[in-house]
Amino acid sequence: MLQRAPKISPVWGFVRDIALGVLIWLLITATIGEARVVPSVSMAPTIQVGDRLWTDKLTLHWRPIRRGDIVVFDTPFPAPTPYVKRVIGLSGETVEVKDGRVLINGRPIDEPYLAEKPAYHFGPITVPQGQVLVLGDNRNDSYDSHYWGCLNKSAITARVVFRFWPLEHFGPVR
Repeated sequence: MLQRAPKISPVWGFVRDIALGVLIWLLITATIGEARVVPSVSMAPTIQVGDRLWTDKLTLHWRPIRRGDIVVFDTPFPAPTPYVKRVIGLSGETVEVKDGRVLINGRPIDEPYLAEKPAYHFGPITVPQGQVLVLGDNRNDSYDSHYWGCLNKSAITARVVFRFWPLEHFGPVR
């Protein structure tokens, strides 16, 4: 004779489903990726204030950080939220901002994502081992490495993968 499974009350079933959903959400955001909202204009025009982004935490473990990656990181100073900036200089490279251009080891890099050229001079600075230099795409309105220096790679928590809001800009972020 078959035994019947005990009946679960609707309230207990609801609580169990919510708890399971929260547990899965915590597991995903701790290991795979998470949603971020951009609160400032420092990455305009690439990323606008209020854009919703999905980040990737997983590939940080096997793919090296590259120039051009847009990363989320814990700041080297007290800040209420992590920052989002673009990696420009890699360990061992000499970076300078001069005459509206970024120079890596004395050569200008192509930056089609900028709305306007930087109106400041910075460097030259050689990026120490284990660090990167990050700049906002809105170079003239970004609190970034040209103010506070290089960033430890260990402070990087995720890469920005794609924008899911607003819908008219849905897609990969480059």
